[in-house]
Amino acid sequence: MDAIKECTPAQYPNKYLAKVFQALRVELNQEIDALKELLLQSAELLNAGGRLAVISYHSLEDRLVKNFMRAGNFEGIPQKNMYGHDIRPFNPITRKPIVPNEQEVELNNRARSAKLRIAEKVA
Repeated sequence: MDAIKECTPAQYPNKYLAKVFQALRVELNQEIDALKELLLQSAELLNAGGRLAVISYHSLEDRLVKNFMRAGNFEGIPQKNMYGHDIRPFNPITRKPIVPNEQEVELNNRARSAKLRIAEKVA
């Protein structure tokens, strides 16, 4: 904490420090790479009609999950077959993410940033 104290803004120092330590944790644990591997494996392992449910806790994770469920890749660019139809391993069940309501956040404050996305494996 002392190493970055001079860089910390006077307003909301705890919020800033939380973001720094979150970034360090994500990088150190290679959480983004692990999430990508999980999503790729889910496309291979789930049977047609199987459902994939993922809870993400920050925007980096959520963007990867959303793009993968909609387009089948992490960039969010749909691939087309020779007839111009989208090729994707999943059909999203939820158009928008499911987020906790006020009561859930009141019971568990850490749930405030959670987003649940659900998709079904295509045949």
